[in-house]
Amino acid sequence: MNSGDMIPILQNTSRSGPTGRHEPPLDACGRPLLLYIRNMPNMSNKTSRDEQRFTEDVARLLTPWGVPPVAARLYGYLLLCPRPVSLDQITESLGISKSSASVAARLLESYTLARRHSEPGTKRALYAVADDYEAMVRQQNRLLDALAGQLNAGAEIAASKAASARLREMADFYRVMRGAMEDAMSRWTRGRRRQ
Repeated sequence: MNSGDMIPILQNTSRSGPTGRHEPPLDACGRPLLLYIRNMPNMSNKTSRDEQRFTEDVARLLTPWGVPPVAARLYGYLLLCPRPVSLDQITESLGISKSSASVAARLLESYTLARRHSEPGTKRALYAVADDYEAMVRQQNRLLDALAGQLNAGAEIAASKAASARLREMADFYRVMRGAMEDAMSRWTRGRRRQ
């Protein structure tokens, strides 16, 4: 066996299932809680190799766009979780500190990629991937509109005709992009209503 192989070991805690037999406990995402012996830094033993790969691949896609690595990993993890998870579950699954998990979760909320849920009877916050896919696009559209307005204002005060023309062309491009995204969102919404 090479060092990349995994040996599953059931955790010693268990629960009684509907048949009265003992079943392994479930992790935050509802999977049987298995511990693995492996050499995998920064990832919990409770996450499968495919899930780890997916989480890291999502992070690799988002970090070049300015999303901090921990927030990008958290987003990949939340995409796979079928229900909201606590900061404790996040820290255990991703192998990060609670403060890092909290900062990353709040950042994903500000990007409209995650949503905070409250747990009845406690002050504990739970986090899940946001199901309002359009919110981020609407936020980007507002930015594109504001940027186009600012570029047109710059075209008015530009010292040269070349700079003024470049600024107006950029403003037109951003407005066309905003319109294309609005059209795509309308088609998406109509398609969802028909389902």
